Amino acid sequence: MKYAIITGASSGFGAAIAKELQELGYGLVLLARRIDRLEELQKKLSQTPVYIAQLDVCQEEQVKNVISNLPREIADNCFILVNNAGLAVGRGPLDKGLSEDWNRMLDTNIKGLLYMSHAVIPLLKKHPFSHLINISSIAGKEVYAGGNVYCASKHAVDALSKALRIDLLLHQIKVSNIAPGAAETEFSLVRFKGDADTAQSVYEGFEALQATDIAQTIAFIVSRPAHVSIADITIMPSAQANGSLFHKK
Repeated sequence: MKYAIITGASSGFGAAIAKELQELGYGLVLLARRIDRLEELQKKLSQTPVYIAQLDVCQEEQVKNVISNLPREIADNCFILVNNAGLAVGRGPLDKGLSEDWNRMLDTNIKGLLYMSHAVIPLLKKHPFSHLINISSIAGKEVYAGGNVYCASKHAVDALSKALRIDLLLHQIKVSNIAPGAAETEFSLVRFKGDADTAQSVYEGFEALQATDIAQTIAFIVSRPAHVSIADITIMPSAQANGSLFHKK
């Protein structure tokens, strides 16, 4: 059986991606900090084997340990890595920002992706036409007001996706970069540090993307023939034109 590794799998994009890939017949390795959420998700996903492990992608040694301790059946049959773990914390002018927020975004969005890719690529190299998928953002394509460090971190993801595509060409590993626009997940709740009213106001007046929209996009990407590699997709709600312009009712 082919396996897919998904980070940030406890909710949002990650959980939805897990469901879609299981529908395609993949066994799953679901990684996240919230092990209780993973245990709940594992109970709901019964079509294929599901392996879960608690993991903070910011911790390099944790990443190494989790990947090195995967059962042999999984390690030998890993065909997909989805670097989904990521977040935004705070929004505003740089001089009003908090260094702890910057570090949290850079550690998760960039270093976490690096640690996971470094650990899993040797497994992907066993299989030509395996797949590495990075979840970036519209913020990785352009900068919007108040998004400074988050935008910078996602621009780095965009650049790393391009670099990985070059690095892994020899091994015929496909690399895809997905850049979602406004999506109604826990993203804004995290960004505004639990302020539910402010988080909800982000999505008022238009129909935002849902986690399933991104998951279905990934299902399409990984189900293409071996000779087809979808390098980069920017996907936004129809009410969104760019990183900051929306048509709201």
